[in-house]
Amino acid sequence: MTLQVIGAGVGRTGTMSLKLGLERLLGAPCYHMAEVFVHPEHVPVWHAAARGEPVDWRALFSGYAAAVDWPVGSFWPEVVAAFPDALILLSTRSAESWWKSASQTIFPISAKAAGTPWHAMWLDLAKNRFTPHLDDRAAAIAAYERHNADVRARAPKQRLLEWTAKDGWGPLCRALGVAVPDEPFPHANSTEEFLGDHGGPA
Repeated sequence: MTLQVIGAGVGRTGTMSLKLGLERLLGAPCYHMAEVFVHPEHVPVWHAAARGEPVDWRALFSGYAAAVDWPVGSFWPEVVAAFPDALILLSTRSAESWWKSASQTIFPISAKAAGTPWHAMWLDLAKNRFTPHLDDRAAAIAAYERHNADVRARAPKQRLLEWTAKDGWGPLCRALGVAVPDEPFPHANSTEEFLGDHGGPA
């Protein structure tokens, strides 16, 4: 199995819904930050990537047909180079709604993991591939917009699909050449669901 879809979008851009949707379309697992939590042996690999060290991407993604969310979204150029035939999928939402969601969910929750290997990896990823100032609205939004602009500028146009959660199945199915399922597109991990699962913001 090889990656057919590489998510270049950052977290809180509908990536859990994408994970579920892509698994439905491709009939195989989709990598997501959730996978890192159940595979702690992957944390040193991502930490090495965050430090700029080489990674065997094919070994890391063995058994997966797609990968979305952080951390992969921050390393999309390297992953794209390793899988030159994969679709590049940039998931987005408005910058303000992204900040509102991220600042209420993953940013404060990540602080609760301070002192763990995962947190050290996350801090290096933020510092080297996004912004170390995740608690600063202006800095985080600037990093978000800069990231998306970089994908749009650098990704080969014939391989790039930009997608938002309201787009649902259609663009994904057309890009992958598969039929549209006779079921609603999954919508998962809303802010309310996230806070319910994690006990509220820090």
